[in-house]
Amino acid sequence: MAEQESISSSKKKLSRGQFLSIAWFGALGLLFLQSVFVLVRFLKPVSTGGFGGWLYAGTVEEFSSGSVNHVLSGRFYISRLEDGMLAMYQKCTHLGCAVPWEDNKDQFHCPCHGSLFNRVGEVEGGPAPRPMDLFPIEIRGDEVWVDTSQPIERSRFEPTQLTQV
Repeated sequence: MAEQESISSSKKKLSRGQFLSIAWFGALGLLFLQSVFVLVRFLKPVSTGGFGGWLYAGTVEEFSSGSVNHVLSGRFYISRLEDGMLAMYQKCTHLGCAVPWEDNKDQFHCPCHGSLFNRVGEVEGGPAPRPMDLFPIEIRGDEVWVDTSQPIERSRFEPTQLTQV
């Protein structure tokens, strides 16, 4: 019996207040760890591909001569001319609006302030100060790849800007 008293006295009972304190700090610790995990995932880059890097636009055959095709994932248009291709950023050089291609008018029309651009991105009207920006194109076999990491500003269209196909 003396042994049982010594065993039970060596086992300390946890009071309700102590249990609630441990549970409270444990929950706060888990919340902190979860917040750190979410923050790290938020700050980590989503992918190495897509806008801001090299992007696969399609095969050369997909872009017929005289066509303007929108590549949504890259936020650019591919304009195919007889002499080559241009990849133009969809952003208006006036205030940065997305500029859609109007096939029936054979022009890009900025819906915000009325800037007009032709199929090589030159300004034909409106407040835009310069032509649409370009992205470099690389032809790898029969695939068209576009580097969207650094838009190229230009003052006018020159045939040397075309990527030969």
